[in-house]
This record gives sequence, structure tokens and C-alpha cells, in this order.
Amino acid sequence: MSAWVLPDHIADVLPSEARHIEELRRGLLDTACSYGYELVMPPLLEHLESLLTGAGEALDLQTYKLVDQISGRMMGLRADITQQVARIDAHLLNRRGVTRLCYCGPVLHTWPDRPHATREPLQFGAEIYGHLGVEADLEALELALNCLRTAGVSQISVDLADVRIVRGLLAGVVVDAQVLRQVHAALAAKDASELAIITRHFPDASRQGLQALLQMYGDASVLYEAEKAFQSIPGVRNVLSNLKWISERLDGVRVTFDLADLRGYAYYSGARFAVYAEGVSDALVRGGRYDEVGAVFGRNRPAAGFSLDLKQVAEVAPVRPLKSAIRAPWGEDLGASEAVAELRRQGETVVCVLPGHESDADEFFCDRELVHAAGRWIVRAI
Repeated sequence: MSAWVLPDHIADVLPSEARHIEELRRGLLDTACSYGYELVMPPLLEHLESLLTGAGEALDLQTYKLVDQISGRMMGLRADITQQVARIDAHLLNRRGVTRLCYCGPVLHTWPDRPHATREPLQFGAEIYGHLGVEADLEALELALNCLRTAGVSQISVDLADVRIVRGLLAGVVVDAQVLRQVHAALAAKDASELAIITRHFPDASRQGLQALLQMYGDASVLYEAEKAFQSIPGVRNVLSNLKWISERLDGVRVTFDLADLRGYAYYSGARFAVYAEGVSDALVRGGRYDEVGAVFGRNRPAAGFSLDLKQVAEVAPVRPLKSAIRAPWGEDLGASEAVAELRRQGETVVCVLPGHESDADEFFCDRELVHAAGRWIVRAI
């Protein structure tokens, strides 16, 4: 095998794409900062028990594991940053009130999480801790939408659900974790026959309620159907009311509901959302409420947030025009060097052309040049 062949679903990012991704990264971090979110940078690897505690089997299977050569303990390369940020909130910051945190960094997956995806996503996300009300859910979703708008993604739609409906239908039903995962998968796939097989020994009310849930997707009328069908489930009316409240406060986006969709990590505890763009089959953003995420770290407080893969967003976001640059001759002339330094201090990109490379192509759009005229160095249009 050639030394330059990379593993499957791992790729180099070349200059034009890297520039595009980096511009998106800066824009999204600035957007989160404008909402009051503070940047944190968790480590790429941690002791395995810290990284995976309470994370569920799905994340365990996605995590690369290795032995620490210093301590001999098992370590993991993170496959998701959410747990790490919860640890930071619980143990390092330990604030009493609301805490808003954001992050952006690479994660590694043992398998791609969707067709043609990379195993090295660049995960961006934001979390808000300390507020139990639906206002935090709305803020997380609004920030996610504004991040996509900052990236230039248009024709956005939002899909809403809440895991507490399924939990209510399964209350009192004793099943192991594997059966529960099968139920969730059948619901997400809208597979009525598979769901019937899995739930054949469930109580009638639970089995019939789960089957009814398969049909509950579409516009706001879904909420009225669910309220009639599940009125005997404690708290369901409040859950549906919250979903309606959130949807009514989203401007400029199409909102749908899929009450059977529970895709995502097992730690969701309430409302969840997925954000799509026209022509893209996979969700660009997933998020919601996960109040139990900090419990394993000894601090179980409210939490809501979202995450996305910047590399995936870069595939659908329009590429921004190249910033114009100035071409300058290479040389040891003190005046030229001072002129180049001053232009760079002003924020200009100045590309010095090395001897013999005057015709080289590059990634920069040079629409001006630095020339010596009338005894001084000036910039003129090309």
C-alpha cells in the first residue's frame, strides 16, 4: 500500500476547502459569542471512564481506545464533546447560575455516522446550563439557526419532537436496553411491522400508543392528534404545549413535527430538534434538552444545546469570495519591506513573489501590486 494513502473516510483538507471551513468556524464562534457563550477547549483524549461515563453504548462503539504509556490506564479519543463540556460545567466552573459554553474541535469516529461522512468531524456546539424552562430550549435552537444563517445556509427547516412522549408510553414496561434501542430504531424508521414484533409482549396501551406514534409527523396538527391520543399519559399536554410554544417563536423557517423520531444520543431528556437544509437528506444540526448529562459528574442540573459538523455544513454553505490581495516583489530593499509590513498591519494580504516564480498560480486573488514609482513604494491596481 502506498505511504500516501489514508484510511477509509479520512481525508486531507486542501487550501481552498480549509479556508472555507476556517471562515465558517470563525463566523459560528463569533455568533455564539454574541449570545454570551464562552469558548472552552476540552482535550482530544481522556481517561476512558471519564469520557464515556453515562454516555451510552452508541458513543462507546464510536470511540477509539488506547493505553496511556505513562499511567497504563485506558484512554479514549473523543467521539463527542458534549460530555466533556458537561464535566467542565460540573467540576471546573461549578457556577450557581446560568452558564453558556461553546466549543469547536475535531472528534474521531470508529465508523462514519452517515453515508459518505468523514470519521474525523469538526464538531461545533453550544450548551446552556442552569435553566429548566423552555426558554433555554428556544435559545439553543435560535442560536443553531443563526449559526446556519451566518454560514449562508438557506431554505432551512426544523423538525421537533420530545422523548418524554415515548417514555410515557413505556412507563411501567420492563425491557432491557437492547429492546429499548430496537424500539427507538423502529420508530425512527417508521417500521410498523418491526415495531409490532418487538412490542408483541408489551401491554396493549403501550403497544397501541407506539403504533399510533408512527403516524404522528407533519405540521402543527400533529400536536392536536397527539393530545387526543395520549391524554392519559401524565404530563403529555405540557410537553406538547412547549413544542407548540417553541414552534410559534421561530421566524423564517418551516417547522414540522415527528414525535416518533428519537435519533441521537441516549442522554436526551426532553424536547429535541433536528435542522435540515433544502436538498440535504441528513440533518445539519441536532440538539435539544439533556438534563441528566451532568449527573454522572455529581451535578445534575438543567442543560440544553446542539452540535453540528462544520465539514458537513461546509459542503452546503456557499463559498465566500476570496479576499483580494496585493502582489509584491521579493527583495532586500528596506523601503519595500517597510511598505509590506505596514500593509500587513492594516490587515491586507501581501504575497511576495519569489525570484523565478512570477507566473505561479496561488490561492489568493491579487488585484493590486506594490510597485516603486516616483521614488516611493505605492499600491496600484493590476
